[in-house]
Amino acid sequence: MVRKLLAIVTITAAAGSLSTGTASAQDAAKGEAVFKQCMTCHRADKNMVGPALGGVVGRKAGTAAGFTYSPLNHNSGEAGLVWTQENIIAYLPDPNAYLKKFLTDKGQADKATGSTKMTFKLANDQQRKDVAAYLATLK
Repeated sequence: MVRKLLAIVTITAAAGSLSTGTASAQDAAKGEAVFKQCMTCHRADKNMVGPALGGVVGRKAGTAAGFTYSPLNHNSGEAGLVWTQENIIAYLPDPNAYLKKFLTDKGQADKATGSTKMTFKLANDQQRKDVAAYLATLK
């Protein structure tokens, strides 16, 4: 009886870990669909109105080659902002407020002026998570 119960628990745990991997892939796929809204300004492989986003996860803010950033975005990178999935999720609902808070928290409120070129805001929390998962797949 104990063996049977242990086998059931093991199988259930294994199935749960498999579904976690699938959920991540599903989030990135959903994020790709949501990202279509962003393609007015962004592509993975070239600068447009916004910077190229290939390799954005792990990149210092304000440093995509060949793109001219707003002082607000550039200053955030100089202050140490690196784009992680978590930072992207926090940035997307209000890019200006996020960068200004980041600089203020770093003791650089004097550099937290102006605005970023990013005017789009993504309010939906799940969509932000999905987009961040998708961006992490872009190299």
